[in-house]
Amino acid sequence: MVRSQYSVPQDFNVTLGTRTPSSFTGYDTLPVTIARGARSQVINFLISTDGKQLAHLDTFDLTKDTAAAIDITRRPVRGNASAPVTIINFDDLECPYCSRMHEVLVSLALGRYKDKVRLIYKDNPLVEIHPWAMHASVDANCLAAQNGSVYWAFVDYVHAHGQEISGEDRNSTKSFEALDRLARQKATEGKLDGTKLEACLARQDETQVRASKKESEEMGMDGTPVMFVNGERINGAVPEEQMVAAIDRALRSAGVEPPAGK
Repeated sequence: MVRSQYSVPQDFNVTLGTRTPSSFTGYDTLPVTIARGARSQVINFLISTDGKQLAHLDTFDLTKDTAAAIDITRRPVRGNASAPVTIINFDDLECPYCSRMHEVLVSLALGRYKDKVRLIYKDNPLVEIHPWAMHASVDANCLAAQNGSVYWAFVDYVHAHGQEISGEDRNSTKSFEALDRLARQKATEGKLDGTKLEACLARQDETQVRASKKESEEMGMDGTPVMFVNGERINGAVPEEQMVAAIDRALRSAGVEPPAGK
């Protein structure tokens, strides 16, 4: 039954374990091991005590809200700091899908929803495939340490000019230099402390970014972007209408009527 219902390939072995009492009346726990070569996985099924029914279900601990545990301490906020809807976006500044999603999020937050939504970005640079993403995150955080608005100006520019930063020859050193020049430019425009910025750019301290990446890994993220709309998880660069639906749901749950139309 397990093999047929779950389309287990014929070259995988299916082994039934020993039944033990479960927390569900009338059912025992039945561990089933599915293995191929050195790799194996144990899946716990429920089997009725009379042996006539087999079930598999997932349980969720409602006392543990993963999104609520995301550390947003000292992260720059875009929009109304007291907005009823918070969108937390795990972002990669070199990711083209993130750039597309960034454009949608900013348009919705500043246009359609105005003071009803706030944006908070977390770092999740996919360093294995994006060679300058980590450097971009570090530079962005150097700006954020002094001024949130300047941080957002940097993020906006990087997401809109990713190809320009990568360059035709895809030289990482040149990309790093371009990012540092951009950070200095935005700092000058925002009248930040240049000495502090230079020291931060020179250090290239990845500690904060690594901590954010660790959070993403613990939540099982294997790509970007990943967003949480008042806790509802959304994976990938979804179409605008799907984001609107998620934000509207969150507003109604908070007792706020979403804006009509586009």
